[in-house]
Amino acid sequence: MRHEILLLGLLVGGVNFLFRYLPLRVRVGRPNPTKRGVAGILLDTIGIASICSLLVVSCVPEIIHDGRRLLPTLIGFAVLGLSFWKTRSIILPTLLSALAYGIAWKLLTDA
Repeated sequence: MRHEILLLGLLVGGVNFLFRYLPLRVRVGRPNPTKRGVAGILLDTIGIASICSLLVVSCVPEIIHDGRRLLPTLIGFAVLGLSFWKTRSIILPTLLSALAYGIAWKLLTDA
């Protein structure tokens, strides 16, 4: 792997983390409203939508190039959707879906 790709991945990951972390830190001193409006609900869904869109954009060229990646990708999407539905968090579902993809890829390529 070229170091430019690794550096770009680290940069994008760091900016993505700050994009999610800084709004939480800015609101630390403010009281939480008891009623969530439409904007709050929409902002809550941005996390899962961005992860899904990143997965689609990054997986489609790989699936076109190698058809064996389709099933592990679908398994990763299923784990992402189910775990997000259950936890309503984006951190654990992202990690679980990456793990599920890796395990599915390993099991299917060794078989």
